[in-house]
Amino acid sequence: MKNYREMAGLVTLTLLVAGYLSIPTTMKAAETGDSAHISQLLADAKAEAVELKNDSADMESFTRSKLSWESYASKVEMIKGHVNNTGKLLTKLKDAEATGAAWQQTAIKRIEPLLKELAANTEATINNLNENKTKVHFTEFKDYVKANFELATDFEALIRDFVNYGEAKEKVDHLGGKLEVSH
Repeated sequence: MKNYREMAGLVTLTLLVAGYLSIPTTMKAAETGDSAHISQLLADAKAEAVELKNDSADMESFTRSKLSWESYASKVEMIKGHVNNTGKLLTKLKDAEATGAAWQQTAIKRIEPLLKELAANTEATINNLNENKTKVHFTEFKDYVKANFELATDFEALIRDFVNYGEAKEKVDHLGGKLEVSH
């Protein structure tokens, strides 16, 4: 499963780079340049997504233990905090979206539905926990926790791929600028 996600991330990054490189130079000049502000917000979202994934992994590991519902409740509150913080970053990203390059606008559009799904699943996990505190070791609750972990993993990979693409694009643009100066 992990190899599949790594391959999917690599394929996504490869397609993004290939798409960028296939755009003629004249079209690149006409497009909006990368927004440093959006790049920073994406980097901040990436950091939050890493924490979200780590806490979701911890909670998923709880399903193989005999921990009490209080342990789950504490961890799911941390997860909820990461989802909320990322939601605030998404609001800022959406506010700045028009000033970003096409790839940044695509990133924002792709982040939003996955974050909404993650937020809905986190809420469902919290509701299930609140209604079934004595059933944290049952399959239904474990399925919620596992789904949350998988969504958090996919979410982190998506944001990481876009941030990595932006960093690689910046290097290519910088190197391209050096080549134009030397000619």
